[in-house]
Amino acid sequence: MSLKISRILHAGYVFENDGTSIAFDPIVENPFSRNCHAFPSVRFELEQVRSLRLDAIFISHLHDDHLSLDSLDQFDRSTPIYLYCVFDELFAMIKALGFAQVHRLQVDLPVQVGSIEIIARRALDDDVDSLFQVRAAGLNVLNVVDSWIGPETIAQLAAYAPWDMVLWPFQTMREIAVIAPSRAIPGPVELPDDWLPQLRALAPRYIVPSSCQFVQEDWSWYNHAMFPVSYRQFAQEIGAALPDAQILRLDPSTSVLLDRESLTPAAPLPWVIPVGPQDVDFDYRPGLIPPATADIARRFAPLSEPDAALVLDFCREGLLQRYRDMELAEDSYFQAPRLWRLSLYGHDGAATVLYYRTHGDQIALVEQTDEAPGWTTEVPLVKCHAALVLGESLTSMYMRINDHAFDAATQALLDEADIVDDPLIRCLFNDAIGAYQAAQLQRLLARPAEKSTTR
Repeated sequence: MSLKISRILHAGYVFENDGTSIAFDPIVENPFSRNCHAFPSVRFELEQVRSLRLDAIFISHLHDDHLSLDSLDQFDRSTPIYLYCVFDELFAMIKALGFAQVHRLQVDLPVQVGSIEIIARRALDDDVDSLFQVRAAGLNVLNVVDSWIGPETIAQLAAYAPWDMVLWPFQTMREIAVIAPSRAIPGPVELPDDWLPQLRALAPRYIVPSSCQFVQEDWSWYNHAMFPVSYRQFAQEIGAALPDAQILRLDPSTSVLLDRESLTPAAPLPWVIPVGPQDVDFDYRPGLIPPATADIARRFAPLSEPDAALVLDFCREGLLQRYRDMELAEDSYFQAPRLWRLSLYGHDGAATVLYYRTHGDQIALVEQTDEAPGWTTEVPLVKCHAALVLGESLTSMYMRINDHAFDAATQALLDEADIVDDPLIRCLFNDAIGAYQAAQLQRLLARPAEKSTTR
């Protein structure tokens, strides 16, 4: 007996065995997460998606590239949903979309769906992530999703070695480097130190480089700065270190039949349609000079006057209250008095510049000054609006932190500071649990009844 494994996109898969069909982290949008463009490119036959009758959908965590209500909206409402999440709000949102069977996954507690058993396993960041052990047809498949694995979990999983297949997140994404490029250290791309010993402990027959099937807009410098690991490098280095394993690239729609003796191609997913070249790879350029935030802002359509006013009102008032309401870490750079400069760039490339004095949990908006700032933040105005109203994530905001010539003493302190202590990042994202999904739900529920896809 065999297990059919099909790639949807990114971390999305369909597993089929003996009449049972289960989807994992299904994303059927392109772009998804507002600014993640499928790489390689695909389109979806949504009428076919709506006609699917899956036995279950499993979702590994709440991030919007794994849990998207726009994607779930395309699936039959009788489909059971199994979600790993510690926040009740996300379960309520999925139910509000019309799904009646919404279940909370527990670590190490098996779930049997037809002929397939799924066990959520503990990720290193278990407040957010999970990974999946899938058992069917006498096979063991590990879907790591995009989690990091801690030593206790790898020891637990090593007891099942050799694994038949491991879906391994192969991209390391330099998310901090692109928002603070002046602090980034260019150099050769090295795979994380723990990957090889962990994969050796799992001893898989097949390794699929998984997750991270997206890029930003075609003009974006992020495409050459945020994705350092290529499929080619992963296959070469992992293949050399684990010569008994076969590195298997699965592009969107691609399917394989796995049994205990072999792996063979299978019919692709008919509702995932490849568009253009599929044998693409990431092109990392460590010496790339990032464009100015003003030039990036010119790429986006202008905000309406009310939307621009909403952002500026937030930065002048709402941000202050949010900052005061949050608890600052005791070792934060902002525990000492600082002058923070925030620059918001409009479609014309011009900046609205605001100054704030911060001291611990206190903050005040102050008049423009010639005093040298102790921290700087730049962001396109339209992206700040998207984060506030649409729940857009930090990954695609084109925020730029501390792109400024500081004096030596300040720079020495900044070298030890945590970039995500940035006041705007904290005020936009620290308490924004499910903001992206909440914005989706509000829009979906506001549709005229005849346009709803609820079934």
